[in-house]
Amino acid sequence: MNILFCGDENAEDGVLISTLSLLKNSGAKELHLYILTMEAHSDKRKYHPFSKHAADFIRSLLVKANPKNTLELIDCTDLFIKQPPTANMNTRFTPYAMLRLFADELPQIPDRILYLDDDIVIRSDITAFYKQNIKGIELVGVLDYWGRFFFHNVKTKRVFDYLNSGVLLLNMTKIKQTGLFAKVRDMMQTKKMFLPDQSAINKLAVAKRVVPRRYNEQYRLQKNTKIQHFTTSFRFWPYFHTQTVKPWDVDRVHSVLHLHEYDDLLNEYLKIRNNLKE
Repeated sequence: MNILFCGDENAEDGVLISTLSLLKNSGAKELHLYILTMEAHSDKRKYHPFSKHAADFIRSLLVKANPKNTLELIDCTDLFIKQPPTANMNTRFTPYAMLRLFADELPQIPDRILYLDDDIVIRSDITAFYKQNIKGIELVGVLDYWGRFFFHNVKTKRVFDYLNSGVLLLNMTKIKQTGLFAKVRDMMQTKKMFLPDQSAINKLAVAKRVVPRRYNEQYRLQKNTKIQHFTTSFRFWPYFHTQTVKPWDVDRVHSVLHLHEYDDLLNEYLKIRNNLKE
């Protein structure tokens, strides 16, 4: 199973938790992780790349579980400098979210790969989802829980079509044929957007498949959830507010979400997380 992550040093804890969940719950016989990172800065922030030390530690966990497992840390700095998302650099958007859009430029990225945000936890076997027939399909994903009500591409002729980009099964062969990622990169250079990479992917994808929410549960754990995404959501009680709880914020996973489903994983994470730093 090929897995794609992107991020700076702030993604290290999330990728560690996601990796632990992949090892324990995904059902994959082999795991091949690709982590895209870079040196970057904007007018407002300076970013630091996902460290080699953290990547080496996560790789050691993978290889301990199965010597055939691999992890490759890929520096995309030159690609990003060549084609930065100029119109969106000083928005709330983190430029690291764009790195997956360079996957078509990286020869080491395999034809089939599952992209995961760093706030994803795998809850149960996803091999059937990963192995599904994607001939003629650019990408497979789940509707955005909230965005589906507000964003729509009339070309799809579907009532709801706006995908959340936190879990995407990518057919790199088809994406290269259609030029999807190249078109998205071009749009992000010239058009300022809300959630720019996600919005552009939804607007420009010509062959996408929508699968049930159990493969990217963004609101609340369900009995059949296979992948849980700890994304920001809206809550209406006792008053309207946004709520953000990430899996590495273990105390708030318990106190705010009242969630103990992943205690074994999170306890393991707490024991070993200091190894991410030198």
